[in-house]
Formats: sequence, structure tokens, C-alpha cells
Amino acid sequence: MINFGGSLRTTGRFSVSYFSDLIDRCLTLGFLSSAQSIHAHLVKTGLHRHTFLGNRLLGLYSGIGSITLAIGVFQDIPDKNRFTWNILLMALVRTGCVEAAHELFEEMPERDVVSWNSLISGYVSTGYVDKAFGVLHRMQDLGVKVSAFTLSITASCVSSPRQAKQVHGFITRFGSGSLNTVLGNSLIDMYGRVGLAGYASQIFCAMDNSDVISWNSMISAYGRSGCGMEALECFCAMRAAGFLTDEFTMSSVLNICTDLENLAKGEQLLAHCFKMGFLSNSIVSSAVIDMYSIFGRLDDAVWIFRGMPRWDSVLCNSMYSGYVRSSIGDEAIKLFVVALRKSVMPTEFTFATILSSKTCFCSTDLGMQIHCWVCKTGFEADMIVANALVDMYSKLGFVESAIKIFSKMVAKDLVSWNTMIMGLAKNGQGVEALRIFRELQGNGVKPDRITLVGVLLACRYGHMVHEGKRIFSLMEKKYGVMRDLEHYACMVDMMGRAGMLKETLNIIETSPHSRSLSLWNLLLNACRIHGDLVFATIIAEKLLDLEARSSLPYLVLAQMYGVSGRWESVARVMKAMEERGVRKVREYSWICVRKHIYVFKTDQLFQWEGRAVYSMLQLLDWVMNGEGCVHEESTLYGDCCGE
Repeated sequence: MINFGGSLRTTGRFSVSYFSDLIDRCLTLGFLSSAQSIHAHLVKTGLHRHTFLGNRLLGLYSGIGSITLAIGVFQDIPDKNRFTWNILLMALVRTGCVEAAHELFEEMPERDVVSWNSLISGYVSTGYVDKAFGVLHRMQDLGVKVSAFTLSITASCVSSPRQAKQVHGFITRFGSGSLNTVLGNSLIDMYGRVGLAGYASQIFCAMDNSDVISWNSMISAYGRSGCGMEALECFCAMRAAGFLTDEFTMSSVLNICTDLENLAKGEQLLAHCFKMGFLSNSIVSSAVIDMYSIFGRLDDAVWIFRGMPRWDSVLCNSMYSGYVRSSIGDEAIKLFVVALRKSVMPTEFTFATILSSKTCFCSTDLGMQIHCWVCKTGFEADMIVANALVDMYSKLGFVESAIKIFSKMVAKDLVSWNTMIMGLAKNGQGVEALRIFRELQGNGVKPDRITLVGVLLACRYGHMVHEGKRIFSLMEKKYGVMRDLEHYACMVDMMGRAGMLKETLNIIETSPHSRSLSLWNLLLNACRIHGDLVFATIIAEKLLDLEARSSLPYLVLAQMYGVSGRWESVARVMKAMEERGVRKVREYSWICVRKHIYVFKTDQLFQWEGRAVYSMLQLLDWVMNGEGCVHEESTLYGDCCGE
């Protein structure tokens, strides 16, 4: 609490400067109780109606984040000036109350460039890019002078090449002819974000004065635009021009080396980082960790991580990503727990990375525990995290939970829709997946290739062949999506399982992927399902023409011969396979039961209780036979040609 004694008693009166000083001290401390105490004394003395002190008190409540009390102070000031309105406007923007800020803006008797900038900043920070541009256009129509700061703010929210060129046009129209450094840097960064490195380069060359930020922005622009070699050349030019590199420079160039798959150059830069002491910076270290983990050198990534004096979320996120990328999600979970104990708070990227780990897909309990942490830390409303949760629950088979999270999402991107459609399709809920697809179109979202893979899978799992054929035929004409191998694979699998073998053969032969082994494999499997041995023989020969060492044709034919009791043919096929040196690819499956992960192949359990499992299968077989159930020969204990 702030003490109101001392000089206050000795002077016997309250001065404006004294209260102004108290407000400064209170703002530094950030205590709401102290602010309310000052407010009470101002009311007692009547100074709360003083415009200057009212503005100071308004700024105090705004700085502390108490917008309700700030509005009360605003209403008590009888003679509001331009600063009064702007302080409350900025407070509303800062607390995310953009619509309220807009209403206040419309009520303002006098607006200056600060007022306009505040409103634009509010729309930018809350993602309303179009509204920010609308305010900018309105400034132009009213003849309000657009400041460099205004244009810098607007440049920061650009998300498309069209918008970038629009902002550049504003600057050309209202600028003084030459670019100052701050505005030039903003434009370089803007063009870099939308992938127009050529335009960024033109801005860079036109600048009268460039600084380290200019060079860093240009390197980053090249990197974002996929021009890695140009980025490295820019880095060399920067050093040749006598500019000192900083942590941002090194992290950008290290990421570019990773994108270029140039580990040798990356390690040269790492040596420079050691020399300059940049590795103590978490952004640089995280770039090194990313580089090593992407190149498969996880031990080196761990060594860098362990050498860091302090952990933060950026550093830990890179390590989580490295573990997940290397398919050892258990280590990512362990690190997550340790990081929490060290008070390293997770971010949305943390949860998205960990939830994508296969470890979460193997354990329902673990996935739900991570979900609890998401709720505790307030990230459930984050779109990226929500997408990851929908994906996780779909893969765990808890479709109702996935739908519940999806339906609660305030904002959805195309990834959200695709994840939900794919999750429903793979869980056999084809009708519901198509309903979500129709909802996507109703919301004006344009589907992409992944969307249509999900829709075709929904038709395949839902046995909706007619609908699948209709959507497949409309892909290019209605949805503007070119058919690729995955779309053809969905159609071949769907129609093959429906018994339309000849029509499926025609689709493969007339497709651009007629030599794709995966399509012929799917058709061969369809022949096996329907027991068409004659057609299977034709397809098997076609497969062997494409890939002589493929084991699938031999195995499928041997299995089909075995089911029909033609054991001599089985022996002949297996002998031909052996003579040609074709080996069966070993296939494994995993299942998590009571926190134990069981690994097994077609005819053998590798881990716990393998014999007991087979004894139980034998017992179930006897029970089935006793009740008159007949099993498929090919599905019990593996196939006749298993190892």
C-alpha cells in the first residue's frame, strides 16, 4: 500500500503534482488496492473531476487492466479532452474490447492520428484484417494524413500478396518519396511473410539507410519464400558490408540450412555461434536442436539442450518436436513433466506437438491427462490445440469426444474441417463425415485435396459407392482439386471392395498412375476378398511385371489357393517365390492393454503372455464351432503362407 502521510499532513493541502507522483508510483507497483485508495482520496477532495488528474487515473486503471473502473473514471470527467478519449480507446483495444473501442471511436468529438492508429492496432491484434484495411481506406477518404506508424501497423497484419501490394500502394501514394528505415523494414517483413522475396529485395535496395534489422528481415524474407541460396548469399553480403550478426540472424540462417539440407554449412554456423556466445540464447539453441533432430542426430540435439543454463518454452518445444519426430514420444512426455516442475509453462505449440505423438494414440489415459493440462492452462480454445485434440480422440476411437471439441471451436480453419472429416471417415461414420463436408461448404470454406481424400474415405468406409463416384467425377470441375494418387487409391479400394472389379481395373488403366504398385495391390486385395481367383491371377501377373520382387502377389495367390483347397498350387507358388529370392515383408501390429504395449506379427506375439493369448483364441474357436459359427480359414492364426 502507498502511504498518504508525511508531506500530505505537513502541507495541509493536496496538490495536483503530488497526486500525479502517487499515480506514477502506483502504476509501477501495479496494485489495484492502491489505485482505488488514490481514487478515493481524489473523490474526497473533488480532484477526480480535474481533467489532468482524471486522465492520469484513467491511465492508471488502464495500465493495471481494470477496464470497468477506467470507464467509471472516464464518465466522471466533465471536461474530456482528446487525451481522455484516446486513453480509454487504447485501454479498450489493449483488453481486446475492439467492438467497444469502435463504438467509442465513433463518439469521439475529435480524432487524431493516435485515435486512428489505436483502432487499427485493435483490429490487427484480434485478427480482423479486413476491418483494419477498412479503417485505412476511411482515413484516405476523409483526407486524414497516414503516418509511417499507421502503415507499419497495417503492414504487420498483411496475409496475402494482394493486401501487401495494397499497403505498398498506400505508402507510395502518401509517402514522402523515400523510405525511412522503420517503414522499409516493415515492408520487407511484410513481403517476406507472403512469399514475395523479389518485392522485398526491391524495397531493401531502395532504402537510403539500412540497419541490422533490415538485413535480418531480408534474410528471413528469402527463407520464407523458399529462396535458401539467396538467403545465404544475403548473409555473406551482410558480413561483407561490416554489419555484425546477432541472435536473430543466426537463428534464421540455421533454419535456412536445415531447409536446404545443408548440415555442413549449419555446423560451420554453429561454430560461429560458439565463438560469439550466441548459444546461450534459446532461439539460436532451438534452431540448432531443430537442425540436428531433423537430420536424425538426436544425441547431438540432446547434448545442446542439456548444455543450456536455463530452459524456456521455445527451447523445450524444439526438444519435444525432436523426440516426436524421432518416434520416441515417451521421452517428450517425460521432458514435459520435468519442464512443468521447473515452471516452464507450455504453449499452444507444446500441446500440439505432444498430442501428435504416437504415445498419446496408444494410451487413452495419457491423452486425457494431456487434455486436462490443456484445460488447466487455458489453451482449449486455441485452434491449433483443438485441432490436435480432435485428431487424437479420433485416432483413439472416441469420436463423440472429437465431435464435442470440434463443435465448441469458435474459429475453424481448413485443417479443423479436414481433421474432423478424416476422423469420422476412419471410424466408419461416413454419413456424419459427409454432413460435416456439407457444413464446410455451407460456411464458404473451399475444400482441398486432403478434404476430398477424407470424403472419399467416408464413402469407402460407409459403403456409399454411388456418392463416392459422384464426388470423384466432380473434383476438378466443382471443387477445383486435381486428382492425385490418394484419390485414385480411395476409389480403387472402394469400388474393389464393392465387387466392381472390371470397372476398377478400367479406372487404374486410364489413370495417370497406371504403374503405381499401390493401386494394383488394392485391386489384388479386392480379388482376394471376393474370391475371384481368375481375376486375381491376371492382376498378380500385372504386379509382377511392374515389380518382380513384390511378395504380395505370391502371398495372395497362395492364400486363395489354400482357401479353395488347392494345396499343390500353394506349394508351387511358394516354391516360385523362394526360387526368385522374394522375401515376405515382416509386418507388426501394436495394441495397448492395461498400460502394456503388445507387439505382434501375423503368427506370433512378441511380448507378454503370447501362449496364453493363443490358448484363449483356441478356446474361442471351440466355442464358435460349438455354436455353429464358421470362420474364414485365412483369418485364424494368420494365413497359410505365414512364417
